[in-house]
Amino acid sequence: MTMNHEASEHLSPQQQAGETKSVYEQAGVAMTCRSYDEYLRMFSLPAELLEAGPILDVAAGASSFVAEASRRGYPASAADPLYAMTKDEIAEHGSREIHVSTEKLGKLKHLFDWSYYGDLGRHRANREASLERFSKDFSARKEEGRYVSAMLPHLPYADGSFALVLCSHFLFLYQEQFDYEFHLRAVKELYRVCRPGGEVRIYPVYSLKWERYAELGRLMEALEVEGAEADLLPSSLPFIPGSSELLRLRKPSV
Repeated sequence: MTMNHEASEHLSPQQQAGETKSVYEQAGVAMTCRSYDEYLRMFSLPAELLEAGPILDVAAGASSFVAEASRRGYPASAADPLYAMTKDEIAEHGSREIHVSTEKLGKLKHLFDWSYYGDLGRHRANREASLERFSKDFSARKEEGRYVSAMLPHLPYADGSFALVLCSHFLFLYQEQFDYEFHLRAVKELYRVCRPGGEVRIYPVYSLKWERYAELGRLMEALEVEGAEADLLPSSLPFIPGSSELLRLRKPSV
């Protein structure tokens, strides 16, 4: 297990100064609508990892990564309980989420890193474009099995089905709603469907209160007992205050 930085480096400027900080308020789990390019950056994905074999995006929401990866010739699938809904229901839900999240971000925008998105308007436009790309692909490909309604910690796939397993903005982010046992079972499930020689990548490792997951070291140690090679890598998509890492689990080749 590799821990890349000293604990103080994971605190926001407000925390290091001992100040009370504002946080992003969220009730329940939000739908995520992120693009292919965002995935490449936040998961620091090299081309050889995308080319290695089937990809699974778990808790994918209405992100367009799978649609765009598939168009580029990478076999990719997505799992999310939202896929029990119709395309129109998801699109309506996604539009509401984008509107609400934009209002929340607007009140806290001085705390975020806008070097990638530029400004709040572009951030919203990116979400809307991702939702539209997702909706078209979901409508065309759901019946083929590209999009499966499933909820962690149980995935309807055989052991070792995917070379790359991704999970964005769900695990760790909602650590106040889901306890350690849920996180352990969920990450073990992601690891189970990863094939030998493959990887699991999870981003971010921070909560909605912009605090590093307190049980991260314990979790990584538990996964190492399962045989995983667990470490933290730099993420290339700065945005959430203080969050600059992703969790990587490598499954050794047989």
